[in-house]
This record gives sequence, structure tokens and C-alpha cells, in this order.
Amino acid sequence: MHRLNARLTNQDGTALIIALMSMMLLTALAAAVVMVGTTETRISANYRNGQEALYAADAGVERVMQDLLLIPRWNDILSGAVQSSFVDGDPGLPKTLPGGGTATLCAAGCGVNTATGQLQAITDTQAVWGANNPQWKLFAWGPLSDMLPNDRIDSSMYLAVWVADDPADGVDLNTPDGNPLVDSNGVLTLHAEAFGPAGTRKTIEVTIARTSSTEIERGQIAQRGQEELNQRARKAAVQTPGKALTNMRMNVTTGTLAVQ
Repeated sequence: MHRLNARLTNQDGTALIIALMSMMLLTALAAAVVMVGTTETRISANYRNGQEALYAADAGVERVMQDLLLIPRWNDILSGAVQSSFVDGDPGLPKTLPGGGTATLCAAGCGVNTATGQLQAITDTQAVWGANNPQWKLFAWGPLSDMLPNDRIDSSMYLAVWVADDPADGVDLNTPDGNPLVDSNGVLTLHAEAFGPAGTRKTIEVTIARTSSTEIERGQIAQRGQEELNQRARKAAVQTPGKALTNMRMNVTTGTLAVQ
């Protein structure tokens, strides 16, 4: 009994136990601080990449608009006979994306295994405009860093821009052509995608129109429907290629480019 009481009252090793428990608590707190710091850093990086990709996609639209100013017949774009001067070699060859992996933009008729084919498949599946659904043509593609002829942009983003006829001209009573390869109302649809590090992807889709003031007007696509028809109704008749940009709006949607 005396020996048992002695063992119960013995405090040897108590300090070690307390020290171990304190170390475990401090380790857990340190791990939590590191995790929070790492998470915040990643959030900041993702936000930065997202904003840069958004601006890159918008820059792609602006770059393509400069080419469109020099093309008198937009039907040549819809037929695929004319492309932008901003191209990154053969679109049938795999393009290395900043976020890793490769993508083939258009090869062998832009089949389903290409980015153009997948974009077209999504558009056809929606089937909002029936026979006048947009038929996308790859118009411009390449790294954002190579966009300017005499300067290099400090960005790793990769751009691709497609062009299609504005589908509203198939239901507009003034221009009822219903042919997605024929522009009859001076309005085109641009679909621009930008790809960056860590899988960053941003898409901008806009409509552009030649106006009576010899300018190109850029309008927003919030959705394909009555809102777009209202936008078309507010646009002036087709005249000549313009020299300035009057209205700038955008919306952001999900990307479609296939990554392999």
C-alpha cells in the first residue's frame, strides 16, 4: 500500500508530458498558419491569373477587330478564305498551353477532336437558332506575348479567336437569309478564349457591327435570345469598314478548348 501511494504521488516525467503536449499544440497552430498562408497565396495567384486571362481574351477581340476593319467582305471570313494576321503556325499542330497539356485548334476539317469541333458541337447541341446556328471559323490564335509586331508583352497567356455570322439575321425580318455562312446584316459574333497557368481559362463572346458612322460597334452577348434581337434592332445599317470603336461591353462564359 505504501509503495502504491508512493508511485501515485511521484511526479517524475510530468514536465516531459506537458512539453510534448505543448509542442503538439504549437505544431498544429503552425500548420494551420502555413495552410492559411498557402491558401491565401493560391487564391491571390488564381485571381491574378483570372484577371490577366480576362484582359487577354478582351485583347484578342480588339486585335481581331483591327483585322476586320481591313476586310471589305466579311463573307470571306465566314467561308474560311481569310484569316487574321495574328496566327501561330499550323492550327492542326498541337499547341502547348501555359497551364500544361496541348490542344489542337483545327485539323482535318476541324473534327470533334479539335477545339473548333468541340465549340461547334456545343453550339449545335444548344440548337437555339436552328439551321442558322453559328458555324465557327478559327480566325486568330497565338501567344499573347507575340500579339504586338514590334514589342513583346510580358504574359504567358495563349489566345484563340473564332468568328461566326450573327445568328439573329436569320430571324430578323429585314435580313431573313438564314444562312450561317452569309453575312447579310453587317454583324458578326466573336468568340475569344484565353488560357493561362494553373488551368486558368476565360472566354469573351461579343457581337460587332458596322454602323452608318463608318465605325465598328461592339455589343454584349448576355444571352442568345430576345436581348440580342433588341441589340440588333438598335444597330444601324451596313455601310463601309470603320476606323474606331464606339461601345465596349463584354460578358464572361465558360471555356471550351480541349486540353489533352
